Amino acid sequence: MSGHAAFAVTVDLAVFTIRDGIFSVLLVERGTEPFAGSWALPGGFVEADEDAETAAWRELREETGVERFEGHLEQLRTYSAPDRDPRMRVVSVAHVAFAPDLPAPAPGSDAANARWWAVEDLLDGGPDAPPLAFDHATILADARERIRAKLEYTTLAREFVAEPFTLPELRRVYAAVWGSPPDLGNFRRKVLGTDGFVVPTDTHGVSASGGRPALLYRRGEATDIQPPMLRTAGEDD
Repeated sequence: MSGHAAFAVTVDLAVFTIRDGIFSVLLVERGTEPFAGSWALPGGFVEADEDAETAAWRELREETGVERFEGHLEQLRTYSAPDRDPRMRVVSVAHVAFAPDLPAPAPGSDAANARWWAVEDLLDGGPDAPPLAFDHATILADARERIRAKLEYTTLAREFVAEPFTLPELRRVYAAVWGSPPDLGNFRRKVLGTDGFVVPTDTHGVSASGGRPALLYRRGEATDIQPPMLRTAGEDD
């Protein structure tokens, strides 16, 4: 329509996993301008024959070599500040993903490099953390909060422990994502009191400290935690 400036639509992906106990996000080093040499979330322009999700998976594969995976993926929000991209007016449909056992990336397309970064270093002032291109620091912070909240009211954390598992192993998943472990009493009440969150087995693990071995569990069928397991102790009831 006349009187309306043209604009482009892009996708950006905040892809999270836990690597060696550390909550990590996938970044690419940009090989072209703008922001050549800067680190950014994987992403790019939506083609005329694509929807946003199709473009997101394509850009992830082209820039990092990571193929479509089983795991949690959802739209985060739309970022549309007029000056967010120096090339032209660009609106980004950001996505957030969280999945276990994701592979080491390999740069491709217009990415000069690709690697996993500790989220805490990027957002909380790690000494070697690079500034991110565009408004990707804002997108990353929003995406981290979305995943942190997701663990409050869903059983998604179970996907990051190998069966059978102990409750301390499951609690370490929350500690990695939240930045600190949940209150022990509240954690046990929620996990053991939510029908289908975990299912006890008839076996115990090996105790490293010589104490009583912990009971082993497997995943149940529940997907929601109600009331949620809030990060601040005492606010769940």
